[in-house]
Amino acid sequence: MGHLARLYVPATLANLGSGFDALGVALDLYLEVEAEPGQEDAFLYEGEGQVEGPDNLIHQGYRAGMEALGLHPESLTIRAFNPIPLARGMGSSSAALVAGVALADRFSGGKLGREGVFRVAASLEGHPDNVAPAVYGGFVAALADPPLAIPLPRPQGVYFVLAVPPYEVPTPLARAALPEVVPLKDAVFNLARSALWPAALCSGRLEALREACRDRLHQPHRAHLMPGVLEAIEAALKAGALAASVGGAGPTLAALVREEDIEKVAGALEAYRGEGRTLVLRIGEGLFWKET
Repeated sequence: MGHLARLYVPATLANLGSGFDALGVALDLYLEVEAEPGQEDAFLYEGEGQVEGPDNLIHQGYRAGMEALGLHPESLTIRAFNPIPLARGMGSSSAALVAGVALADRFSGGKLGREGVFRVAASLEGHPDNVAPAVYGGFVAALADPPLAIPLPRPQGVYFVLAVPPYEVPTPLARAALPEVVPLKDAVFNLARSALWPAALCSGRLEALREACRDRLHQPHRAHLMPGVLEAIEAALKAGALAASVGGAGPTLAALVREEDIEKVAGALEAYRGEGRTLVLRIGEGLFWKET
């Protein structure tokens, strides 16, 4: 069965600026996984960074998915190809956990379903804004507790320009930079703008995203971990981006652009990217299988 199908799980961007731990989007860049029962757990990995051993996130997700169903997880040989940069704010860990839970769904004969895959993965990951778009695709509003994910309309003719710096920002470090308490005016500032995201997408008024992406809850507090990031967000908006924000915990900076503005915005982000790389990606699909 492992040879029959290959699983694809997208990279994701969480937060989208104002929607901290609440909004996310899938990107057209996919973790690819194949699996088959084996004598013992084995993991064959190619792609970004180094990941080894049976305690990887895909195996962890698979075991959690089987346990959620009350089933014994059989040993699996998993082959993974991962083009998603690690610890850059593009949801590489969410994609791996979602892939594992999706394998449990597959090997159990579909007992979890897409909603079950989201529920189990969100409880494991704690970041529903990465997990939800990995499962459902496109833009999604999501909660972890209670687990709830609602896909939003997907605008046509737009791309994400991603400036991916050469350094990592580990999520625990980025979390530690956040204050325990925020001023009420900052909370209200973000609430108003996170509500604008679905309103703008549902109405097709994409010009409102320029304001919807603004944030006071996390990006300013983490800016010291990503030199020049706040200036780069303003540079992207000035160059014509519809929206610009830090992907997840960073350091990737993501700008949503119309096709005719790709080069201009990419140019505006070159200084921030430094020795890293620029990716131009469409909005992605939720997890899917392809027969091979």
